[in-house]
Amino acid sequence: MRDRVPITEDAVDYTALKNFAALRGQLRVSFTPRCNIACWFCHNEGDVPPPLTRIDRSQHPRQRVLGPEDYLTIIRSLMEAGLQRVYFTGGEPLTSPLARPVLEHLPEPGPDASYTLITNGTRVPTHREWLAGTRLDKIKVSLHYFSDSTLRSIANTRIGIAAVLDGIEVAREICERVELNTLLQRENAHEIPRILDFALERRLPVQFIELVGTDFNEARAKSAVPADAVVAYLRTLTSDEHTEVAGVGQGRRVFRIDGIEIDVIHRNLGRHHVGQCGSCLRRTDCVEGFWALRVDHAGGLQPCLLRDDLRMDIAPFLTDPQRLAHNAASHVTAFTEGTL
Repeated sequence: MRDRVPITEDAVDYTALKNFAALRGQLRVSFTPRCNIACWFCHNEGDVPPPLTRIDRSQHPRQRVLGPEDYLTIIRSLMEAGLQRVYFTGGEPLTSPLARPVLEHLPEPGPDASYTLITNGTRVPTHREWLAGTRLDKIKVSLHYFSDSTLRSIANTRIGIAAVLDGIEVAREICERVELNTLLQRENAHEIPRILDFALERRLPVQFIELVGTDFNEARAKSAVPADAVVAYLRTLTSDEHTEVAGVGQGRRVFRIDGIEIDVIHRNLGRHHVGQCGSCLRRTDCVEGFWALRVDHAGGLQPCLLRDDLRMDIAPFLTDPQRLAHNAASHVTAFTEGTL
């Protein structure tokens, strides 16, 4: 983890951070590396994922140093600096005792800001009462399975698919916008039409995603499948299709069926790389590019999922929110210019 030299306000250029925000870059805030299931592909926002901790007890995620007020300080500071799209992740964020005190006290968002909770859905019914009173704009539920057997093969859990589907229904009751996301893999290829039918029947947007390969999931990399078959299937259902390659992250194909948006994250459409990516030895492994700033429970700010050496410790700046924003902006500028 890199320590940054304190910088003065007049030395800070916020252009790179504001450009990143304008391109719809995300601030992904991880409450915990823990999860109540263990999907084989999990990258855990760059921390040691649950499948590995279950197999190898010697591997441990980073120790938590942030409390609820620390998270709120970081969120306020970075939103005031220009970031607008905040996503709450884990692990499973609703397994963390920090989720409620943070989500219940989120700062008033500006007109272009949004808050999204990413969840596996199983804990939503338990927390429905207080979740309904938060400023969340959207709940995004991961639905990578549509049967008990597929859920078991992907997530190594005894939890049944009914718990996930119940969570989706409760999410629809308490939040105006609910979306689904599905990782494409051999284990669920036979269930993709059923997942799509489920989404369309409930008028829920759904995103089909190609695997992001990391060191954590390389042992089962052969389970990854390209999006070509899904794209071909969607084209039998609609002719309303366009591509989007502007902004950050991977390009996507966007389909509309009866007014419902179906996205396919397709690596063949390119990605958003910046200066630091030019000489990066991991670039051939990178299918995402620069699309998210990740804040973890150990106080790290990470612009790249594959490069822990580019992670910055922001915990020392928690008592000075302005300095925190200055250092974050400086870090993004250096990453964009390739000088980290």
